[in-house]
Amino acid sequence: MAKNVADVAASHQEPHVAPRGLQFGRYFTPAETHAYDLIEWERRTAAITSEKGVTIFEQEEIEVPRSWSQLALNVVAQKYFRGHQGSPERETSVRQLIDRVVNTLGEWGRRGEYFRSEQDAKNWEEELRWLLATQHASFNSPVWFNLGVPNRSQQGSACFINSVEDTMESILELVKTEGMLFKFGSGTGTNLSVLRSSKERLAGGGTASGPVSFMRGYDSFAGSIKSGGTTRRAAKMVILNGDHPDVREFIACKADEEKKAWALIDAGYEAGFNIPGGAYDSVQFQNANHSLRLTDEFMEAVENDTEWATKAVTDGRPLEKHRARDLWRETAEAAWICGDPGLQFDTTIQQWNCVPNTGRINATNPCSEFVFLDDTACNLLSLNLMKFQSEDGTFNSQRFEKAIDICFLAQEIIVSYASYPTPAIAANSERLRPLGLGYANLGALLMSMGLAYDSDEGRRYASAITGIMTARAYAQSARMAEVKGPFAEFQDNRSEMLRVMNQHRGAAYALNAAGAAGIPVEAARAAWDETVKLGEKHGYRNAQATVLAPTGTIGLMMDCDTTGIEPDLALVKYKRLVGGGMLKIVNGTVPQALRKLGYDAAQTKAVVKYIDEHDTIEGAPELADQHLKVFDCAFKPLNGQRSIKPMGHVRMMAAVQPFISGSQSKTVNLPHAASAEDIADVYLQSWKLGLKCIAIYRDGCKRSQPLSTSSQNQDGKAKVPAEGRPIRRRLPDERQSLTHKFDVAGHEGYITVGMYEDGAPGEVFITMAKEGSTISGMMDAFATQTSVALQYGVPMPVMINKFSHMRFEPNGFTKNPEIPIAKSIIDYIFRWLATRFLNAEDQDAVGIVRRQPVSLEIETPANAELKLVAKTNGGTTSNVTFVVNADAPSCADCGSITVRSGSCYKCLNCGSTTGCS
Repeated sequence: MAKNVADVAASHQEPHVAPRGLQFGRYFTPAETHAYDLIEWERRTAAITSEKGVTIFEQEEIEVPRSWSQLALNVVAQKYFRGHQGSPERETSVRQLIDRVVNTLGEWGRRGEYFRSEQDAKNWEEELRWLLATQHASFNSPVWFNLGVPNRSQQGSACFINSVEDTMESILELVKTEGMLFKFGSGTGTNLSVLRSSKERLAGGGTASGPVSFMRGYDSFAGSIKSGGTTRRAAKMVILNGDHPDVREFIACKADEEKKAWALIDAGYEAGFNIPGGAYDSVQFQNANHSLRLTDEFMEAVENDTEWATKAVTDGRPLEKHRARDLWRETAEAAWICGDPGLQFDTTIQQWNCVPNTGRINATNPCSEFVFLDDTACNLLSLNLMKFQSEDGTFNSQRFEKAIDICFLAQEIIVSYASYPTPAIAANSERLRPLGLGYANLGALLMSMGLAYDSDEGRRYASAITGIMTARAYAQSARMAEVKGPFAEFQDNRSEMLRVMNQHRGAAYALNAAGAAGIPVEAARAAWDETVKLGEKHGYRNAQATVLAPTGTIGLMMDCDTTGIEPDLALVKYKRLVGGGMLKIVNGTVPQALRKLGYDAAQTKAVVKYIDEHDTIEGAPELADQHLKVFDCAFKPLNGQRSIKPMGHVRMMAAVQPFISGSQSKTVNLPHAASAEDIADVYLQSWKLGLKCIAIYRDGCKRSQPLSTSSQNQDGKAKVPAEGRPIRRRLPDERQSLTHKFDVAGHEGYITVGMYEDGAPGEVFITMAKEGSTISGMMDAFATQTSVALQYGVPMPVMINKFSHMRFEPNGFTKNPEIPIAKSIIDYIFRWLATRFLNAEDQDAVGIVRRQPVSLEIETPANAELKLVAKTNGGTTSNVTFVVNADAPSCADCGSITVRSGSCYKCLNCGSTTGCS
């Protein structure tokens, strides 16, 4: 890995001598105290089990802050502790992890003369330790992976943008660079528009392959590294400009591969992700997000229904003309099929470019939050917004700003001392010093304050908080410029960067300061006033300051209810217990929000109890209809209908975009029934509202399904068939039976199960629709086959695991609370059989929602913080209370079903993500 440690930034200070280093007092920790002495600690076992109950990670006697959840400990111990398990070098305490990183940064900071005195350095270290140990903040994963580990590359960035040139040497060099980034768990993006099109000639004769052809090679190589080095999917972004001659091929390429996957699934290939030889393992472009880069000129051609010309890469001459609306329609139709391509709005991006005289912004990282120049890297850090609430529930902007001062310096120190994959990235990181400060838990914060995510007031509050964050980060950057000098390219971009700073400031003054958001709006305005003033005097140390990342794994480390800019997933979740198992709880933000809305203790208790019993707030008798929107979440609850509409997500993104240096990782989820026209409208509105990037995902567009097979006994050994001929065990002439009426998406039927004397099932009859119909005949035949299999000794769990979760029409909601949604009639039948004939563990494996007796204890301490304690009387509980994406992939590490996190997915069981770390 190339390394760059020289500080080459040129200072243009006034003739007087600049102060040497920054001063830091104590704000979060009392003077002369050690941060860890202010925290209660305990020892616990960290353990992660797969969806089959197999332990995939366990470490005992780990020292952890008592306030941390079991999930946070599990994630940190498995992902971030260094050293081989069982060896003396293995980390055994959260203290060791934090000290490894903070001590490394402190040493680097002293070496770089960032501190006025040794006492300032010690103060800063203790403040940072406290913020990290109390879950106020967290670095991106590469910092926890690498910093301070002996003989390990000190890579600190999760996000990279790489360039490529129109030469074979450069094309192949990009393969190497991406491979090294994937190896260390980072993501990368590249704009391939510089590669000549398949419609242009090579210098030596012949026709060029075109970027889409090389994309196949890049994708295959990324898949090889994924399968050879780790279990996680490589994170990668490819971008093409809208005027490239191969634009139509680029728009359609991923959708065409999706159709191939459908054909393979229909032919019997496995439909899940991460399955060697399966349908999605056999088609291209599964390791990359695709984005189309469009200018305002193109968007205006769409609106005006005019022609659009593509241009040759080699000499810029017009090559082909297309109707702009045709390309627009093809883009929406491709996204309808597979979710790609997303859009990046080039004109808007360049308007916010702080360093246009250094270069254009051509690309982003895989999740689209890092929007910057080619051959650059960005280290991320996110702040937990819920930690900055005062006792009265208001947002404490002063505490927020103090935390920014500490954390932003930590990110800045990393720049010069980290390792980078190429000399070009190392040099540009040194010259431009881009950083990615961000936050998590916005959705939880708004709900706790009684503000709906999809509301003007909620968006104003989010805008103000984001404005405070970016303004304070740039203010600290200006203070660092005073003592260290501005970034090397600042002087050449001075007027342009100050113009962008004033754009941010103008956006703050454009906010309405009335209502609940008034105080943070005024704070944001004051922060931007100071930032512009300091920048005019000292310049800035960093060309970029903030992004909004998906915060998948680190969000779990901080025990955040919501990630990045996302709303909450659901009102009911499951908490991991110290001794194993799960505890069903109603989100703590719900009672907090109810009190903020004026509900008394008795009403609050009644609403919380209703949510616990029904897994939804809809229909709660004590709740006013106008307050329902405050509790809307990203996904529909199993027993409800409400969720945040697609444009609610877009409008929130638009509200915070003017206050972010880069962009934001967020996918707008559309329902399965959404049309290509609906997608086109979301894209159009995103451009009109000033977004830099937009990605959508239509629920269920992929035909993947999480598969659950049972090929082992409980002792983990493979099942061995008995020798000799199978013997049929016939039922007695007179036997007991059980009949069940069911309804799947309006299709009614009856299941009758005949049983042996010991209660085991021996035959199944299925009655559906009218006699003689096709569906009735198919069900009769299938029931007969199932009956014969049971009588010849095929284990019921094997058949249930094989046939449950099969997906085909008709599918949808049922009237059975244990199986609220069925993916097909076969899925329903076998999952119902599981509820009657399988034990609790096997029921969990096929996703049965078992209703446990629950006693609720509402505790009201002196500080009026309402806590819900749920106690189950034995058994295990399901951990699904909301409708996740129908085709969400299973986790490559533990097998649990993942949930959407920005443009990627995260696992709520073990913390793994499918995107950038």
